[in-house]
Amino acid sequence: MPTSYPYPLGVSLVDGGVNVAVYSETATAVWFCTFAEDTADDSPDGGDPVETRTWLTERTGYVFHGFVGEVGAGARYGLRVDGPWDPANGLRHDVEKLLLDPHARAVEGSFDWGQALFSHDFGSETARNDEDSAAAMPKCVVTDDSFDWEGDRRPHVPLAETIVYEVHVKGFTKQHPGVPQELRGTYAGLANAAAIKHLTDLGVTSVELLPIHQFVQDDTLKDKGLSNYWGYNTIGFFAPHNEYSASGQRGQQVAEFKGMVKALHRAGLEVILDVVYNHTAEGNHEGPTLSLKGIDNEAYYRLVEGDRGHYFDTTGTGNSLNVGHPAALRLVMDSLRYWVTEMHVDGFRFDLATTLTRQDGDAEKHSAFLDLCHQDPVLNSVKLIAEPWDTAGYQVGGFPAEWSEWNGKFRDDTREYWGEGDVLGTFSQRVMGSPDVYQGDRRSPLASINFVTAHDGFTLRDLVSYASKHNEANGEDGRDGSDDNNSFNGGVEGPTDDEGVLSWRARQQRNLLATVLLSAGVPMLLGGDEIGRTQGGNNNAYCQDNEISWFDWDSVDEGLLSFTRSLITIRRESPALRPQWFRTDPVVSGLRWVEVLRADGNEFADADWQNPENRAVMFIVGMKGADTFALLTNSASNGVEFTVREAPGSAWELALSSDPSQTVTEPVSTLIVRDASFTLLRSRAS
Repeated sequence: MPTSYPYPLGVSLVDGGVNVAVYSETATAVWFCTFAEDTADDSPDGGDPVETRTWLTERTGYVFHGFVGEVGAGARYGLRVDGPWDPANGLRHDVEKLLLDPHARAVEGSFDWGQALFSHDFGSETARNDEDSAAAMPKCVVTDDSFDWEGDRRPHVPLAETIVYEVHVKGFTKQHPGVPQELRGTYAGLANAAAIKHLTDLGVTSVELLPIHQFVQDDTLKDKGLSNYWGYNTIGFFAPHNEYSASGQRGQQVAEFKGMVKALHRAGLEVILDVVYNHTAEGNHEGPTLSLKGIDNEAYYRLVEGDRGHYFDTTGTGNSLNVGHPAALRLVMDSLRYWVTEMHVDGFRFDLATTLTRQDGDAEKHSAFLDLCHQDPVLNSVKLIAEPWDTAGYQVGGFPAEWSEWNGKFRDDTREYWGEGDVLGTFSQRVMGSPDVYQGDRRSPLASINFVTAHDGFTLRDLVSYASKHNEANGEDGRDGSDDNNSFNGGVEGPTDDEGVLSWRARQQRNLLATVLLSAGVPMLLGGDEIGRTQGGNNNAYCQDNEISWFDWDSVDEGLLSFTRSLITIRRESPALRPQWFRTDPVVSGLRWVEVLRADGNEFADADWQNPENRAVMFIVGMKGADTFALLTNSASNGVEFTVREAPGSAWELALSSDPSQTVTEPVSTLIVRDASFTLLRSRAS
C-alpha cells in the first residue's frame, strides 16, 4: 500500500490514485466515499447512488488520512464522519450524512431539500434523524489542476491607479447580445471578447466578482420560486460555483474559471473575488448537516459560551466561522492561497470582514487572521479589501494599514450632500480621501474604497428615481432591504429639454459618479450604473435571478455611458486626482496640494461649515508638473456663482460638468454652477 500523508488537506491526485486527508479533533472514524456512474434506477438498492466506502485508517495528530487507489480526475466523492452525537455540547457527528469535503476543488449537482439533509428530526433540536443523505447531496469532484496558462501574468495594477467594477458573473452577460447564447451567464461568457470590450472601453482596471465560491440555493427561496442570486451562502471555499459553468460540472468549471481569469488578464484587467468566510450555508442549530458541522462542529463554528448547543452569530445567517481556532483559520488561509496560486486571482473583498477579526468575541486589529494575512508571502502581494462591519459592530477605519476598506462614510456623506443633508464638512473630508478616518493612523487615502452604490441597495438610477424601495417581488411584503434613499426623495423623472439641460435625475447620477471618480481614494462602481441599469426600485435583489437583476443591454443610457468613460479617462491621466498620501506640498514631486474654498474663493471659517444655507464648495487640487483641477460642486436648489482664481498653468478649460449647458469663457473669474450640479475645470501644466 502506497504511503499516505496528512497534507495537503482534501483529495490530491497521486500516482495510482488519490491521497485523502481530513481534519477533525472529535471524530472517531472517517470514510472516503466514491460514487459510480450508475443512475438511481440501476443501483442495487433501487434508489440510492452506488457508493464505495474506504475507511481512512491512518491518523497523524488530528488528521485522518489514507491512500485510495484507482480513483482519478472526474471521480465523484463525499465524506462520512463518525463520532459523538451530543448537540447540547456542540458535537454533531452523524455517519448517515454524506458530507462535502471542505477542500473540494469542484462540486457536481445540487441539494434535494428534505429531512435527509438534517441530522435532527424536524421539530426537535436533539432527536437524531438517521436517514441517509447521499441521494440528496451534490458530490465533490476530484480535479486535475493542470492548465496551460500560456505565460499568464497578473496586471499588478497599483492601488492608486485602481478603479474597481463590482459585477455579477451571470447578470453581466445573461442578456448580452454580443455573447453567444450558450455562454451567457457563465465564466466563459465573461471571458468573451464582447464582454471584455465593454470593460476595457469603460476604462476600469479591476473586476470584483460577487461570490463565486460554491454556494447553496436555499430551500425557503426555492419554495417561493426564487433563488440565492448573489451567492452569499457558501458551502465550498475552494470550488468555483458550478451553475456558472458552460462546459460542465465534473471539474470543467475549474478550467473554465481559469480561462476567464487568463482572458481578463490579457486585457489588462484584474480579478478580485468577493469572498464569504464569515459563515457557511449550514446555518444554526436548526440548519442542515452538509460539511463542517458534521466533520468538527466546535472547531469550525463559534458556539455560545455556556450554551454550546447554539451558535454565536455576528453575521445574521445563523453561524459564524470560529476564527479563534487553528482549523478554521487554516481552512480560510489554504483557500485564499489556492485562489491566488492556482487560480491566479488578484485580490479579495471580504464580506463582513469584522467577523473574521473576532478571535475572542471582540473585533481585534491584531487578530490572528489579520496577522496571518500580513505575514503570508502569497497574500501580502494581492489586494485585500474589507467590508469593515458585521451585525455586531462598525469598524470603518479600524483595519491595519495593509488593507483597504469599503468606506461606508463616503457613501453616506456623499448621498447626503447631493441630497438634502447638511454635511458640507464631512463631504469635504470624503472628497479629500477621508483624512478624518485614516490619517490619524498614518494610513493613506488608498485605504478608502469610495462608492455610493453596491450590489446591496439601490442601483444608481434607482437611488435618484424612487422615494422608497419596491421589493414586492421578494415575497416579504416589502419588509426586507434597507430604507437607504431618504436623501433623494425629491427625484422626478424628466426628459432632456429643448435647451439640452439634463433633468434633475440625470444630473444627480453624474454628480454621484463624479464624486466617486474625482475623490482621493480608490473608486468602485456598481456594474451597470454607467448604463443606467434599473432594478425597478428593488434595493435587495439578492433573490432575483431574472430581468430584475440582469443587465438590460437594449436600454443603455448612451449619454451616461459616454460621461462615465470621460470621467474615468480624466482620472486615469491625472495623478493629482489619485494621490498616494495625505501629505501635501506644492513643490515636492509626487505630493499634491489641495485647497477647500467657499464659492467666493475664500477659506472657510468655522461658522461656515455649520451654515445650513451653504451647499457649495470648491476644491483646488494640483501636483508639481501635473495638471491642476478646480472642482466646483453645488447641491443647492439654486444656482451659485463661484469666484475662480487665476489658473496656475494654462488657462482654465472646461473638463466636464453634469450640466451640458455649462460654458467657460476666458478669462475665467466667475462661473455660475446651476442647482444640483458640478463643474470640473482643468489648468494644463504644459
